[in-house]
Order: sequence, then structure tokens, then C-alpha cells
Amino acid sequence: MPTFRDKLAAAQQRNDSWLCVGLDPDLTRLPDLPAFRTPEGLAAFCRAIVEATADVVSAFKPNLAFFLAYGSAGVHALEDTLAAIPDDIPVILDAKSGDIGSTQRMYGQAAFEALGVDALTVSPYVGDDAVLPLLDTYPGKGLFVLARTSNPAAGRFQDHPGEPPHLYEQVVSAVQGWQIAHPESTLGLVVGATYEAELEALRGRAPELPFLVPGVGAQGGTLDAAVAFGATADGLGPVINASRSVIYASSGADFADAARRAAVELRSAINDLRNRSK
Repeated sequence: MPTFRDKLAAAQQRNDSWLCVGLDPDLTRLPDLPAFRTPEGLAAFCRAIVEATADVVSAFKPNLAFFLAYGSAGVHALEDTLAAIPDDIPVILDAKSGDIGSTQRMYGQAAFEALGVDALTVSPYVGDDAVLPLLDTYPGKGLFVLARTSNPAAGRFQDHPGEPPHLYEQVVSAVQGWQIAHPESTLGLVVGATYEAELEALRGRAPELPFLVPGVGAQGGTLDAAVAFGATADGLGPVINASRSVIYASSGADFADAARRAAVELRSAINDLRNRSK
């Protein structure tokens, strides 16, 4: 079985893309069409987005909360969405799980066995217990650990104690240690495009770790830093995520075509920046 890193690298090369489309379906924002007025419509919407963009992305990132919000119908919609994603496109479940021991193993079982995704986002607040049970039980899978997130309030805890080493820098050091101890798995960092200086600094600090880069598009992050400082030393590109700016590119019946156009334009913008830096 290919590892998550292998699958991501292959998708990036095949589709010439560092773009990841986030699947954050919200019934209040879906097109005003009869098919999308119930939780079951989440799957129809997401399947249409997947079909429209699968050949221009390197990954999809469904956000678990947007499905759990609708109970069992939402979980079924997530399962139907995952079934529509081609097997050669990696899937990152954005759950930000971060519990201890046996509980974290259950999150892993849900993600990697019940849902069959390739990678999971993890909060490291409880320490090693948030990561080691997953690495020990699911070798070869991917874990993106929250380091410097894209939200405006991120610094309240992540910048503690106000001078180096910040908490997020200690997270990076821990992730590097976990990766060395578990070379068969893929450990990466969630680093927001909204904090360019930190993105650059963390790439210098951890040249070997892949980045999942949220914050491009609706959150106002720029592509320049994500592209300039996103790739690893051995050439694995960042997972540059865009959600709302792609999936809600149109509120009309042409939503899937509009999502494709937005994804193609964003991939082209990323690739233009890549080519300039060569």
C-alpha cells in the first residue's frame, strides 16, 4: 500500500497541482435548488464539486463538523462524498482531534477504518498522547498537526510565552521527533497562509515536513508565501487549501462549473508563482 506521502506526491505530479479543495458544505449557503434543501443534499452538492475539480487538485479536505452538524444524515452524506472521490486523490479529514490514548485511537479507527481517509488533522494540546496512538496503530497514514493556525486569535496560546521558543515552535520540534521515530508515516504541520513571517520561519526550521496551508481565499491569506515557503526540501509541495472561495463560487445552478473555474484559476495562480521561483 502506498503511504500518504506517496499518494500526495503522485497526485501533485499527475494533476500538476498543489491545490486542495476543502469540502465545508453548509445548507444555508448551498444553491437554492430543491435537491439541496435537506441534509441528504450535502452529498449531492459535494459529489458535484468533486466531479468538477478532481482533475485539478492534489487532495480533498472534508471538514467533519459540517457533516456532523446534521446528525446521522450528515454522516451518511460524508460517506457518500468520500465514495465519490477517486481512489488516487488523497483525502484529509479535518477533525482536529486531540484526545488521550484509547480515545484518540477511536478517532483513528473512525477516520482510517470506518471512513477510509488517508490523513487526519490533529491538535497536539494534550501532548504525545494525541499522536503516538495513531502512529503506532496506523503506520503509513498522514497526520497534520496544528502548529500556527490561520485564525485571527491563534496567537493567544500559540505565541506563548511571547518570545522564542513559542509554543508553536515547540510543537514543530515535537513533530520532527515523532517523524524520525516513525519514518513509515507522514507527519506534517498546519501553518496558515495568513501569517507569512511564521510560515517562512517554520519552513526554515522544518525543511522536511509537509505543510497543510489553510487561509487562502476567504480568510485573506496570500498565495505568495504559501508557494515560496510551502515545499519541502525534497520537493513535496504544500497542501494549499481553499474551501469557500471554490465551493461557493456561485450560488446558482452553475455552481459546479463555477467551482471548477475557481479551482482552475487558483491552480494556475499557484503554478505561475512556482514557475517564477524556478
